[in-house]
Amino acid sequence: MILQDYLVKGGLYMKQSMLFVPTLRDIPKEAEVVSHQILLRGGYIKQHVAGIYSYLPLGYRVIKNIENVIREELNKIGCSELFMPALQPKDIWIESGRWDVYGKELVRLTDRHNREFCLGPTHEEVITSIVREHVKSYKKLPLALYQIQTKFRDEFRPRFGLMRGREFLMKDLYTFHTTEDDLDVWYHKVRQAYCNIFNRLGLNYRIIDADSGQIGGSSSEEFMALCDIGEDTIVYSDKGVFAENKETSQYKEGDKAPDGGTIKVARGIEVGHIFKLGTKYSEAMNAYFVDKDQQSKPIIMGCYGIGVSRLLMAILEQHNNDGVVVWPKEVSPFEVHIIPLDKEGTKAYEVALEIYQKLLSEGKTVLFDDRDERPGVKFVDADLIGIRTRIIVGKKASEGIVEVKDMLNKTIDEVNYQDLKLQ
Repeated sequence: MILQDYLVKGGLYMKQSMLFVPTLRDIPKEAEVVSHQILLRGGYIKQHVAGIYSYLPLGYRVIKNIENVIREELNKIGCSELFMPALQPKDIWIESGRWDVYGKELVRLTDRHNREFCLGPTHEEVITSIVREHVKSYKKLPLALYQIQTKFRDEFRPRFGLMRGREFLMKDLYTFHTTEDDLDVWYHKVRQAYCNIFNRLGLNYRIIDADSGQIGGSSSEEFMALCDIGEDTIVYSDKGVFAENKETSQYKEGDKAPDGGTIKVARGIEVGHIFKLGTKYSEAMNAYFVDKDQQSKPIIMGCYGIGVSRLLMAILEQHNNDGVVVWPKEVSPFEVHIIPLDKEGTKAYEVALEIYQKLLSEGKTVLFDDRDERPGVKFVDADLIGIRTRIIVGKKASEGIVEVKDMLNKTIDEVNYQDLKLQ
């Protein structure tokens, strides 16, 4: 009774029979790249039309883990989270000067009163309109505000699944300053936070100088995850941090890099972009502060983005081997996957339940495959779900022996389940 009560009250939602994971046996025709194939086959996402997806429970767990890493690192440096509307009035875009120049990617619409709006591809106008109303003195600066929210862009050609969609998740951070020097301090503070984030997410990435594009500002840098499906080509050092866009670089593959390494060439996915905006938006939208000498000056701004949903693909591209997934620890949907090879009522199933209870009591997140399926089906699904630690309970359960498989290092240990200890 104690075991059953615990499972019902504490861990039922982690039973695989109750987790909606509609896996597919065949590769969908619309999936051109490995990460897109895995996301669809593994039941992480559902495509409605090109560029528009639902995040199903498994994919949403990974997304939330990515978001948690981002929040932890930004909160550490003093950023505050808020949430702004996706629906934005035309007026503030007219103020910034971007309504007529942003291009066809801006999703525009009209309400029943013939007022014009757009679905935000970015939020410089909204955040500037908020800050100008509430920050009038240098005493309230610097300020750092961020959100994680859905963005919209009417892409001409949505492609590669989540990499370039019409609707996507993004983290955007905005900082506000009295001086360029203070902007520089925060720019480098956020830059380091981004490095911490991408390191924790297990990404192989490089930082390159970039074009500020439609966002604007004096300078910007992109964080590029190395990946064959990337839309940009970069040259980088195999031993250091040096990296440049191939179009602007004088180096070719095999050359000696400035940091002493050897130049390599690779494709890259942009997963983050940081900008020094300066006073582009504050001057246009009348966001001024009064300094200590009682002089009115435009607020100096920085802008910093991370493609949250795009990260789902970038991580998968780097963390699969022929379609077998092993998620990095920080974003894995669960810490442990328990797979009994016999049905309910057998010794193997009972031992698996005991392990399940023990791990839950230790605070682990555990997925228990309680389904009445053949072992082969369970293993195929497990390869798509991608949990690093897999506990397989089979024929030796009567002896108290189970297999603990480390999917990353491809090792298998036989242990007595009573002595089972996981990091």
